[in-house]
Amino acid sequence: MSQARSRLLGTATELFYAEGLHSVGIDRIVSTAQVTRATLYRHFPSKDDLVVAYLTQVDEAIRAEVETARDQDASPDDIVRAVARIIADSIQGAGFRGCAFLNAAAEYPDADHPVHQAVLRHRQWFLATIGELLAAAGEVDPEPAARHFVMLRDGAMAAGCLTTDPQPISETFLLGVEGLL
Repeated sequence: MSQARSRLLGTATELFYAEGLHSVGIDRIVSTAQVTRATLYRHFPSKDDLVVAYLTQVDEAIRAEVETARDQDASPDDIVRAVARIIADSIQGAGFRGCAFLNAAAEYPDADHPVHQAVLRHRQWFLATIGELLAAAGEVDPEPAARHFVMLRDGAMAAGCLTTDPQPISETFLLGVEGLL
């Protein structure tokens, strides 16, 4: 990745997550990243391409965190708990503004739009992954349990950015995951 592309994507990531996808314009990204408009369009032909690249980067980071949890020498139940802990910790992180994917889906509701498609790809992977983890943990019917986990996560993510004290939200989420196990 070129230095300019990296700077553009890093800048977009910070601004998009903090302020929203539609509210951040190309001029702001170009100015903050200190590149020319031509450089931006050489790397990202449209703003939609930049938004998809941002979501892809977030997706890759989440996949890496889940793989790190999976690589632990732990019981299947504890791997599920480790993934839940990652989520709970993120809710309590500085600058937490909810789930990047839920936020993107709210701003791009058209199911055929490339941004919405990136959201759906991530969510399908996440749901399937949680289903695999719960199956390994002995869940007899992992598909509904995985949907339950994802719904708990979605609710915790939404609630976590609506409060000044996200700790009880994280604790409630972890309690819900324990109930699934």
